[in-house]
Amino acid sequence: MANASPPRIFPIPASFLPSFLPFSNDPHPTLDPFPLPPPCYKLGSAPASSRRVASRLVVALHCAHDPPIRAQLGHPPNIMAQLKAARVADVPMALDVLAAGAPATSAILAEVDAAGARSAAAGGGGGGGGQRFAVIGHRGKGMNALASPDRRMQEVKENSLRSFNEAARFPVDYVEFDVQVTKDGCPVIFHDNFIFTKEDGKILDKRVTDLQLEDFLLYGPQNEQGKGGKPLLRKLKDGRIVNWNVQSDDPLCTLQEAFEKVNPRLGFNIELKFDDNLEYQEEELTCILQAILKVVFEYAKDRPIIFSSFQPDAAQVMRKLQSTYPVYFLTNGGTEIYADVRRNSLEEAIKLCLASGMQGIVSEARGIFRHPAAVPKIKEANLSLLTYGTLNNVPEAVYMQHLMGVNGVIVDLVQEITEAVSELITVPEPDLNADNLSNGAAKDAATPHFSQCEISFLLRLIPELVQ
Repeated sequence: MANASPPRIFPIPASFLPSFLPFSNDPHPTLDPFPLPPPCYKLGSAPASSRRVASRLVVALHCAHDPPIRAQLGHPPNIMAQLKAARVADVPMALDVLAAGAPATSAILAEVDAAGARSAAAGGGGGGGGQRFAVIGHRGKGMNALASPDRRMQEVKENSLRSFNEAARFPVDYVEFDVQVTKDGCPVIFHDNFIFTKEDGKILDKRVTDLQLEDFLLYGPQNEQGKGGKPLLRKLKDGRIVNWNVQSDDPLCTLQEAFEKVNPRLGFNIELKFDDNLEYQEEELTCILQAILKVVFEYAKDRPIIFSSFQPDAAQVMRKLQSTYPVYFLTNGGTEIYADVRRNSLEEAIKLCLASGMQGIVSEARGIFRHPAAVPKIKEANLSLLTYGTLNNVPEAVYMQHLMGVNGVIVDLVQEITEAVSELITVPEPDLNADNLSNGAAKDAATPHFSQCEISFLLRLIPELVQ
């Protein structure tokens, strides 16, 4: 934007919000639950339906980021349910639509529109050619954010059998979890590189991959009745170390246990976890991945499996070692910069996948919104595209990704997002006993329709919100 002054937050009247934020408790919603945004949001001459969805996106992301606005709203439960932890930059001072004539914008929109036209011509419409839009539970029923005031983020221990089976109560397609291999060669499910405990008043930490399996399983609650484990602590991003307290705790588990004890209908998105601060030789990666594959081949049976990794070499080696299951490359999509250039953009991710024969990309959602032109390039490369990140806890952001052609999302708020996807994306089966016109009306009500012009408008707006 031309104005170089620091961005600031607009105050939003509380009276503007509850009437249109999703999942309102109002038993009598208005016929038009998506009012247009107030004049301070300069949304130009965009079509009304786009402005309504845009207004929901603006306010949902806006309030999720800004504590004073949350305080102004008095933390009403139905609103806070939708403002879960979307960490975005301040909304710019003016949300002017980017000039359609600007070369960069025109190129982006031309590519996106062309991809949409090709998809429509193939009979698929938006959202990836008519394929099922997948919802994947992050670390099961959601990660544990121990410093968050949102109690749902401490509801059940992440990366546990209980969390996976809780997620299975909802229409998720997969659960995502992190696998590391202990010093004695056993694949275990744990996200952090280090595990923390307290002994004699002192905080102790050990690298997970330096532990024997027996030692790893001693942390936290135990399966054996009456047996207590070592206190399990966690180091937060700000450096604080806190007790790993959740409402529903569960013991640490192995990959084999997940195959044996998790609802067999659930697919597994197995993230191959490696430390960004360590260098790995191919021989070492091969040994680690073979230990994981041994368990997968023995216990997976008919369960759908996806492998993914932020470590480019690990993803490539996994693709070399087997061709039974798809391998996806995980990337921040340019939202963070690393010494390894393969990790620094969606374009690099595409090149790596094509060179290595990988089947898909998992990108931070902000990377997709900042660079929407990458989506048609990914689809043209015949790669699947999933996203992760806190923006995926905002239903409107998920729906926009469906329109853009994303194949699925990894989410923390499993219940809320599966409900939103069911309402916004899944067209209900027609009632054969009802009048055809009624069926048509039901389908129209279930799934909003957007023209390419409207989608283009939203694609101009969203990068402004996430820069």
